[in-house]
Amino acid sequence: MKQEGSAVALGLRQNWRQFSLLVLINAFVGAMIGLERSIFPQFAAEVFGLESNLAILSFITAFGLSKAAANYFSGRLANSVGRKNLLLIGWVIALPVPLMLAFTSHWHWVIVSNILLGISQGLTWSSTVVMKIDLVGEKDRGLAMGLNEFAGYLAVGVFAFVSAYMAQRYGIRPYPFLLGELVALTGLLLTILFVKDTGRHVLAESARYSKANLRGIFWETTFRNKTLSAITQAGLVNNLNDGMIWGLLPVLLISLNFPLDQVGLIVAIYPTVWGISQLFTGKMADILPKKKLLFWGMLLQGLAILCLPFAQGYILFVVISVALGLGTAIVYPTFLAAIAEETHPIQRAESIGTFRLWRDMGYAFGAILSGFTADLFGIKYAIILIGLLTVGSSLVIKLRIPDRHNSRNYRKNLSTTDP
Repeated sequence: MKQEGSAVALGLRQNWRQFSLLVLINAFVGAMIGLERSIFPQFAAEVFGLESNLAILSFITAFGLSKAAANYFSGRLANSVGRKNLLLIGWVIALPVPLMLAFTSHWHWVIVSNILLGISQGLTWSSTVVMKIDLVGEKDRGLAMGLNEFAGYLAVGVFAFVSAYMAQRYGIRPYPFLLGELVALTGLLLTILFVKDTGRHVLAESARYSKANLRGIFWETTFRNKTLSAITQAGLVNNLNDGMIWGLLPVLLISLNFPLDQVGLIVAIYPTVWGISQLFTGKMADILPKKKLLFWGMLLQGLAILCLPFAQGYILFVVISVALGLGTAIVYPTFLAAIAEETHPIQRAESIGTFRLWRDMGYAFGAILSGFTADLFGIKYAIILIGLLTVGSSLVIKLRIPDRHNSRNYRKNLSTTDP
């Protein structure tokens, strides 16, 4: 729809060129993670001789902490620095990462590279998320987030398989990581040449709202606002279980004597289903009750994780990976659409940044908790613990989010907050 007194228009159809470009760029963002997804535990063991699960998962801890911090600051800086500038900075930070992984002979440089990767991911993914929300306006936010996450996580899955295939055929390095350098360069060039900042779209949408209503956005998103805080804890637990799956699922499969190419395929199915399904679950977040979507998505994840320690054959692991992907696909675009619905356009980037801070802290918490538990009691007990926490998170959503969120677009003006 055309905004009165403004030269910009809000809507997916009106901004499809820039929107499609940002979807493509987010696929390159996701590819940077996919390159590590299936081969990193073996990389740590084969190249550096690491055997402790906690030590192997230290790279996920470094990644999660740095990405969480970058998410928060990207939200704080989005209005002052500009969305496009944050995206550019993120790509520049990504450039040395693949080269460090391809050629370093010291584990501490692997940790440094994942700190840089986390910062890069926080800036690039957050920027593309916020810019898409800016472009589409209120009507198609769920669809926009579904398309965004579809592109990112489909790329995670595809490149997880590609890197495992390359590692099996040509060795664990340098070739899988050199592919990452090409990805980073392509993302940087596309951003420099074609991306336009969306600050004017934010101003156009803000004109239709009452004044910003949240005081202390960090604390509202983290604790005080019932809806925002429930979504935030679920985001943390979602990535807590994802961090465990990232680090321990390949180890579990290798311990069961699956060959590396089958490990790569099983590991890749989860983010691939997660990505493709969001083409549909994103639009569902525009139509169906967000509270119910979040509850059932987290519950499905938890039940699928609880099945992992008892799985025996290849087919059953494939089925569990599909269920995990579906559960995550249901909640991921819904998280962001619900946060956007709850906040004023001017405050949206900071609230999303706070949510993504805690969500990606889940990677660090998941790596530490599951690695520590696996070293003490075994991998299967670590998986069961994470599964129970995920089921518990679904109950928090059920009990804490007000039932008014069961109606579509329940809030047309943002003049009040949850008590």
